[in-house]
Amino acid sequence: MTEPTIICLTGPTAAGKSASTLAIAQRWDVEIIVMDSATIYRGMDIGTAKPSPQEQALVPHHLIDILDPAQSYSAAGFVHDTEQLIDAIHARGKHVLLCGGTLLYYKALREGLSQLPESTPALRAQLDEEAAEKGWPALHAELATVDPETAQRLAPNDSQRIQRALEIYRQSGKPMSQWLREAPPKPLRQRQYHTLSLEPTERQQLSPRIAQRYQQMIEQGLVAEVQALFQRPDLHVGLPSIRSVGYRQIWDYLAGDYDLDVAIEKAIIATRQLAKRQMTWLRSMPERQRIDCMLAHRADLVVDAVARYWS
Repeated sequence: MTEPTIICLTGPTAAGKSASTLAIAQRWDVEIIVMDSATIYRGMDIGTAKPSPQEQALVPHHLIDILDPAQSYSAAGFVHDTEQLIDAIHARGKHVLLCGGTLLYYKALREGLSQLPESTPALRAQLDEEAAEKGWPALHAELATVDPETAQRLAPNDSQRIQRALEIYRQSGKPMSQWLREAPPKPLRQRQYHTLSLEPTERQQLSPRIAQRYQQMIEQGLVAEVQALFQRPDLHVGLPSIRSVGYRQIWDYLAGDYDLDVAIEKAIIATRQLAKRQMTWLRSMPERQRIDCMLAHRADLVVDAVARYWS
């Protein structure tokens, strides 16, 4: 007997994925594997738009609140955990619904991961300091001298990927492009996936929604949420949790780097940049089924699309 198709509902931040996910759960017996690099952290609820306790009570959600903010997670960890969850959910006779916007996780799950050198907190902190002093375009220029192939496909301000590529080179003396050629990725399991992407016809359409949603997070108590993290002596800006979009900017405000209005504006800009990067990822997946996230009846369209794959 073949396994049922796994549906992945993805899209840029603020596209309305959560409401569509619940619409699916009202019709099918599903369990949700959350594909998000920030909702994994406990105590980071408001700024990650984490499903509420009421929503989580309606349908099982996995990979939420699995780590303390002092810990780190990786695409490899996501693949390992998700493969086990998929088998367990199918064994219970339920459908698997992936939902989230961390597309690196999805790519790793479907295509596999190369065996790249692990990053170290010390090297990451060093690169953060260099970027703060010189700017990410300068580090992008450095990357272009040691790994022009990788640099060519990265934007000068793509901080996360520039940092990772420089980490690999500085740790191993070998560019990431060479690592990828010598050890191409392979998926752990061959499974059937169908990708539904909630996205606007024009990326700029999300800008007002992003600003409005972040202002709502501030009103809901995001500053106090970050304050609780800021007071912990074991947390710092070198950690992936604190570097999350919307958190790093409030952290810097609490550190006295700028006032709250500036922090909010910087967070909104960073969120828009995140949406832009997500849209770039999505354009590299031509097989995805696009649904206009600006439509009022988008959840109905998502349910209709899922119905073609699940009985």
